[in-house]
Amino acid sequence: MEPEGVRHRMVEVAKGLRLHVAEAGPEDGPAVLLVHGFPDLWYGWRHQMAALAARGFRAVAPDMRGYGDSDAPPSAASYTTFHLVGDLVALIADLAQPQVFVVGHDWGALVAWHLCLLRPDLVRALVNLSVAYHPRSSEGSPLQAIRALCGEDHYMCRFQEPGVAEAEFALYDMSHKFKTVFGMRKPAPPILPKDKTFFDSLDSDGTCPPWLSEEDISYYADKFEKTGFTGGLNYYRCMDLNWELSAPWTGAPVKVATKFIVGDLDVTYNVPGVKDYIHKGGLKANVPNLEDVVVMEGVSHFCNQEKPNEVSDHICEFFSKF
Repeated sequence: MEPEGVRHRMVEVAKGLRLHVAEAGPEDGPAVLLVHGFPDLWYGWRHQMAALAARGFRAVAPDMRGYGDSDAPPSAASYTTFHLVGDLVALIADLAQPQVFVVGHDWGALVAWHLCLLRPDLVRALVNLSVAYHPRSSEGSPLQAIRALCGEDHYMCRFQEPGVAEAEFALYDMSHKFKTVFGMRKPAPPILPKDKTFFDSLDSDGTCPPWLSEEDISYYADKFEKTGFTGGLNYYRCMDLNWELSAPWTGAPVKVATKFIVGDLDVTYNVPGVKDYIHKGGLKANVPNLEDVVVMEGVSHFCNQEKPNEVSDHICEFFSKF
């Protein structure tokens, strides 16, 4: 359920484009920008918002463009990381604070990494969940690397063609979809043979995870019934375009003070080579001010909701240092 004291408003971040923003905590407190991923909403941060507000922070959680009550541009090309970072820069300006703390999860972590890369002057410190930073490689895009490693059956490849994933998603009850996604525990990326849908490939029986309520599921189901999934899927459809546009930042490090948190059952942590990259110096080389890496045992992808108190404590303790 929505925590007490949450305020809602709309903020224009680009001409004709508004984000729905949820806030909690004192308006004059240091701002913490909470950036969600797929398929999520500001609501995924409800526990962290309450914890941050109780400690005097101003928690600010937008529905990202294409999600929830925020506007959704019709063109898939309007969802590059540059558009998304631009939205956050405008939102930070609206907060009227020279710098903010940032927390990201999943696609939100990817956007947060790029915010720190492009506008480090705006970020006091960063806590990212699930997705580690990999600088742009001149050898090819992440999507090309995924195809080389897993072939066309990787779920990100299936998401590329407009309308295909949407048609698959429409086959299932909305509440069932979210119970299935939030309940996945298999520590490997979904691989989708041609005769299987995204939801067929997940190791979840569609029962509600114990760390969510039926009311939580209903909130997600109601919002996505209205919007569909195209906005979120368009983030994946910009992966090659992101790589093309980011050529000036090839190999560039992120220099913001950072803490990284991941569950040991997270699909992102179990991609071949990622554990060695995180623990044997690769991530530290590319994020030189990485101060801590936390691996949460027995925890899957949505760690901020599965272990809300622990994640909230990690965030608050790290930001309190600054």
